[in-house]
This record gives sequence, C-alpha cells and structure tokens, in this order.
Amino acid sequence: MKIFKILIYSLIGLLTAFVFKPYKDPYHKKLAKVGFFEKRAQIGNVNFNYVEGPDNGPALLLLHAQHMDWYSYSRVLPTLSKSFHVFAIDYHGHGKTVSDIESIKNVNKIGKDLTDFIKIVIKEPIYLSGNSSGGILAAWLASTEPELVKSVVLEDPALLSSEYPRVLETIADKSFAICSKFIEEGDSSNFLIYWIDSCKDFFKRQIGFNVAPMLVSSVKSYQKNHPGEAIEIWYLPKIVRLMMRGMNYYNPNFGAAFHNGTWNEGFDHQEALRNIECPAILLHANFKIMEDGTLNGALSQEEADKIVELIPNCKYMRIDSQHVIHLDKPEEYIEIINNFFCH
Repeated sequence: MKIFKILIYSLIGLLTAFVFKPYKDPYHKKLAKVGFFEKRAQIGNVNFNYVEGPDNGPALLLLHAQHMDWYSYSRVLPTLSKSFHVFAIDYHGHGKTVSDIESIKNVNKIGKDLTDFIKIVIKEPIYLSGNSSGGILAAWLASTEPELVKSVVLEDPALLSSEYPRVLETIADKSFAICSKFIEEGDSSNFLIYWIDSCKDFFKRQIGFNVAPMLVSSVKSYQKNHPGEAIEIWYLPKIVRLMMRGMNYYNPNFGAAFHNGTWNEGFDHQEALRNIECPAILLHANFKIMEDGTLNGALSQEEADKIVELIPNCKYMRIDSQHVIHLDKPEEYIEIINNFFCH
C-alpha cells in the first residue's frame, strides 16, 4: 500500500511538471489588463519588489501577511485601482524583495526601509492597510511616521499576540518554531520542502487528507522544470495555493525572529498603538482558543479589545472570515476599504 501511494504521488507530481502547462492563476491576466505591473526599487541596501497600479486616486499601500507575497491581494487590486493609486509591496524576507539577513529579523529596520520607500517611490502621504505581520508594520508606520499615514486599516494584525513570550502560546509559533529549527540545524536543503514535511497536520486540516507527500512531489517537479517561476499548485484551495506561492520565496529567518523574540525587539506594541494619531479600523477575523490554551488565530477577543482601547481613534469590525480577509472575503474587504478611506 505504501509503495502504491508513493507511485500515485510521484505520478501526480510528474503530470504537474510535464503534461500540464505550469498553472497560472487567472488574475495575472486580469491585473495586467487593468494596468498592474511588477517593478523594482533600490532603497539603500534593499531591492524592493512591488506592483503598482494606474494612478486613479490617492496612494494606497498594501502590506501582505507573513508567508504570503504581494500577490495575495490579486483578488482586490482591480477594483481598488478604480479609486486609488495602489502599491502592493513584498517586504523583507518575502516575495522577490532582496535584503540582508539582519534587516529581516527586526520590525524597526523593516519599518525604516518602508518609510524610505514611501518617501522615494510613492512621494505622498498614504492610505495604509496591513494584514497579520503586515498589520504590525502598518501600526509601526502609523505610530512612527504620522505625517506619512492618513488612515490605517489593521487587517487581523498580530499585534500584542506576537510579542515575546506571548507568541509561544499561538498556533503561528508552530510555523515559527519550524523556521528556527531549520536555521539551528544549518539545513541547506529546500526550505519549502522542509516546511511541508513539518506541517502535515496543517495540510490535513485544510484539505481533508494527508496531501503532504503529493505536494512535496509536485513542488520538487515544478521547481526542477520551471526554475524561477512562482509556484502555483492547481489542486490546492485558493488561500493555501497562494500561501504556497509565498512560502516558495519566504526566508525562514523572518519566522525564527518571531519565535526567539528578536523581531519585535525595541518596538512596544502598546506604546505604539497609543501613538497612532490617524483614524484606524481594526478588522478581527475568526479565532478560537484551543483546549491547551493555544490561540488559533491572530488575536483573542481580549487583545482585540485592548487594541481598540489603546488607539485614540479606532473603529472595530468583527469579520466572519479566515485570517487573510482580503482573500477569503474580497468583496467585503473592498467595501470596507472604500467606505473607510473614501468617506
């Protein structure tokens, strides 16, 4: 039986690589049609990769979740571009952006580089939305550079919950611990394959059966036969598929820095939230507290309430959605962005 399964998984991987053309998400063409193109910008020691849309309004900067890249916003970019001049960026440790290892490990260094990106590339104050770790960066920008941020949407941000040692009590730390172990072991292998092998339970929960061996076969074949191309595995659900795309580029030093506490070092979340002067809205996605007390989600209700309490001008919206709201509920996200920034 085991040999039979291996043969089946290998066959699917080979079909992915040779028989089927490399899967291309349909939004690649949709984005190009409305005027979105990937660009590069050298800012100090960082070579930023980002996508920019047509200039149809005020500047809007989007900061993706950890493990993702700018393309996670693909479902909302065409509509948002009708009202905004949209920039979606790969920040340090993600996507095709290239930076030194030390910059990847700390929010203050990333925040300063994003500040320079706004000043040099965007060249005007922005509307800002950030998801998860991108939400922490959005809070950093809004609190540290108030003259650059007109309003901010905090999309299920990992604020408060990601500070050390609280982060060790979250489901996200399971991935961060894998990153840390990979680095500690000095493993020079393919991190994406290592991560998939270490996350069998995650894929089983998301897909309903142990897809990890088949996924490993598919990824290896894809990487070998389509080097340099973004990995988009056709048989995965949308959110998992785009997460896999992001993980193909992901630098594990980013996650390891959360696990050991260095990423938030020198950045006190409560103090930062008190210093946000612009209008803000907190979008709180689904979460649950597991039997062992682990937080499965970005924020507990207590942490969400604390964020709203700390920010002087903050609205709260509870969203029936998975963590990446702009992917799970794109229409709802667009409506919130348009209503909050345009009225």
